[in-house]
Amino acid sequence: MSTRWTTADLPDLTGRTIVVTGATAGLGEVTTRELARAGAHVVMAVRNEQKAADILRGMGPTKGQIEIRHLDVADLGSVREFGWNWSDPIDVLINNAGIMQVPLAHTRDGLELQMATNYFGAFALTRTLLPHITDRVVSLSSQLHRTGHVRLDDLAWKTRKYDDLAAYADSKLAVVLFSSELQRRLTAVNSPVRSITAHPGIARTSLASHAGGLTGRINYLGPLLNTVEQGALPTLYAATQDVPGGSYVGPDGLASIKGYPTIRRPSRTARNENLARDLWDETNKVVGADLAFAL
Repeated sequence: MSTRWTTADLPDLTGRTIVVTGATAGLGEVTTRELARAGAHVVMAVRNEQKAADILRGMGPTKGQIEIRHLDVADLGSVREFGWNWSDPIDVLINNAGIMQVPLAHTRDGLELQMATNYFGAFALTRTLLPHITDRVVSLSSQLHRTGHVRLDDLAWKTRKYDDLAAYADSKLAVVLFSSELQRRLTAVNSPVRSITAHPGIARTSLASHAGGLTGRINYLGPLLNTVEQGALPTLYAATQDVPGGSYVGPDGLASIKGYPTIRRPSRTARNENLARDLWDETNKVVGADLAFAL
């Protein structure tokens, strides 16, 4: 049952360090602001540092400190540099960065851009930072993961006919599978760290403002959708509340499109442990030995 949890229910986060990727727009910007207002030391891990600085100047006073560090999650080299140069304890890593329905493009690592940004980058960043994480990893997915498929033989979309929405859905399914598999492996080694998945429902952000079809018109559906502030609530809830590892947190409304954060259930495919294990193994091969998990 929903408790109608809001930012007013955030605990005092003084003394906690939280890394937020993709913090220069939408959900990431709101997440950063609210965590800092609650006292956290928030690290904005972003590709565009100038944009982050502009946002920070307009954010107003916060109880906690906000720091900007460069990170391009779609570039495994950037992930390596960010992660291997990190030395301080991290309470929470929030894998928020994401893109949606972009034209077919491949990164310098040969990865399809949406999979690289939404999934591979989160996987690799978690791998590099995990030795420093003391509390939890929160990874952002989408209800569109329910339409996704994982093609282990073509994760980079090199042999299939490209479909931008399908690529997005696939990347978000991969996130849920990764997040749940990470929790199983953490549990197996008696780690206190939790892995949690969150999704915003459908929020009125700029994520798909360039896209055609329904996803390109989401900002016009008004009362049917979450505001950006509401859409950030599941992330904030997953990052700060006593949520069991392996949880899937999303809005409590019909089809989890809108509402207040609660623990939901991902798709049957997302709960397939064999598929999650196979994806984990294949991802280890893709990202390379130095970014592969030993768990």
